[in-house]
Amino acid sequence: MQISNYVQGFLSGSFCLSVSNLSFDSSMTSLSFNPVKLICLVIWIYIGLYFIQLIQFSPLVSKRYKWPAYLVTFFTGPLLLIILLIIDSAKKSRHSDQSIFRTIIQQFRRIVTGIRSRSHILRKEDFAIKLLDTSGRSINEIYGHGDRKHQDSHILNMTEKIISDALERRASDILIDPKDEATYTIRLRIDGILRTVKRLKAETCKAVVNSIKAVASMDISEKRRPQDGAFSAKKADVIASFRVASAGVLNGEKLSIRILNQNAGKYRLTDIGLTKKQYASVQTALHKPSGMVLLCGPTGSGKTTTMYAMLNEIDRLTRNVITVEDPIEAVLPTASQIEINPKADITFANALRSVLRQDPDVICVGEIRDEETAEIALRAAQTGHLVLATIHCDSNKAALIRLIDLGISPLLLSSGLSLLFSQRLVRRLCKHCKEPAQLSENIIHEFEKIGLDTTNICRAKGCKHCEGTGYFGRTAVCDVLVVTDQLKAGIIDGKESITELKNEGGAKIKSKLRKEGLKKVAVGITSLEELKRVVG
Repeated sequence: MQISNYVQGFLSGSFCLSVSNLSFDSSMTSLSFNPVKLICLVIWIYIGLYFIQLIQFSPLVSKRYKWPAYLVTFFTGPLLLIILLIIDSAKKSRHSDQSIFRTIIQQFRRIVTGIRSRSHILRKEDFAIKLLDTSGRSINEIYGHGDRKHQDSHILNMTEKIISDALERRASDILIDPKDEATYTIRLRIDGILRTVKRLKAETCKAVVNSIKAVASMDISEKRRPQDGAFSAKKADVIASFRVASAGVLNGEKLSIRILNQNAGKYRLTDIGLTKKQYASVQTALHKPSGMVLLCGPTGSGKTTTMYAMLNEIDRLTRNVITVEDPIEAVLPTASQIEINPKADITFANALRSVLRQDPDVICVGEIRDEETAEIALRAAQTGHLVLATIHCDSNKAALIRLIDLGISPLLLSSGLSLLFSQRLVRRLCKHCKEPAQLSENIIHEFEKIGLDTTNICRAKGCKHCEGTGYFGRTAVCDVLVVTDQLKAGIIDGKESITELKNEGGAKIKSKLRKEGLKKVAVGITSLEELKRVVG
């Protein structure tokens, strides 16, 4: 009871003011607490808790007296620890020739050094990342473990921080290139847009470039000849893969680093941004025992991610899924993944021939680049295999033109294809700062003409969450074309020849990307400006 009375008295003394100690004007209302005393109390409690943690691991207090020391420290703050430190210093000074004051100063210096080293470790852990070459060696091992010079350590830390920042900011590419003879720029491609994030002196950035080339197993002495390499980065439990390309340019050497999408293997078709009708069409094609699903789009349009999402819709436990990729971007459980290696004569065509002898149900071709690969893939689709493939082109119409131009016979093309899927990636409006857009009469009329409401159309503004851009993340605008019997007959008869496709396009394969994009604008997912930038 006495203890509780004491605590109540202590709290009331800390929070309340005595009327006799305050002189206010009669027109002012007296305060029920003192803000200064409240702040001091909070700081004192915080200091007390901090020193309780220090005492827990301190050899100055034996285990028998730990709990009493905790209680005393909580009320006295650092006073108990200072007293114990002075006692310990006095004992040490007896066994040495130093004075007690000199011993106390040394003890305090050790404490300050410990605090600095701890804060340095915490700062380092903020971007703690390990860069590894293809054999699993870290960048520190490549440079000679811990025996490197201070300057080398500074460069390696800077390299690690550049890679770590790129991962945290969701970048897809890192570009390091010379601006002039004295300056290099570091740019990140975030949501498809390049942003300059840092400028470095040429001497410093050349050392950073060399460290990246070393971990990517590239020749650091070669500055002009183009080179390719690869490395990975481990941060906590996440491992990200990188592809590196170098080239000699004016004023120095340029480095392009592609960050492979480490989350690609987790995507589902529902995450891509398909409409219900498109989703049903893709699902129907994926559940067929044979046929080719061809994904079209330019570089950076998300074809590989969509392909992984399609593979995740397939039951890989009951179907033998084999992929041929360059490179392997994500690991797919229960799927056999083959990586292209031209030096070992493992090309798409050679790998596909061997895959066909491994009893596959589903074959995934990372990219169709030549006639041989296209022909093997289409013949596999004819002979009872489901084939997923990607090709670099603008639209579904351009994909047919490209395949015909490669020399694929109309009969093989019509019998093998089952679905054409073209897409673009548009930036999503930031949910924290998007605002209603001001529309002209022409734009409103355009939306009304295709039956879309304009009340939810928004525009980008910019805030801290989206780094002032007004956009955060991306979604796909897709054009799904089912290759019907009518379209197949047209291809066989030559009605959809290269000339007709180029000149007219045909109503059956007219691109719907803009129309699908306008639907996303109408519901406030993206903006008109962004759709115009990507689709036109």
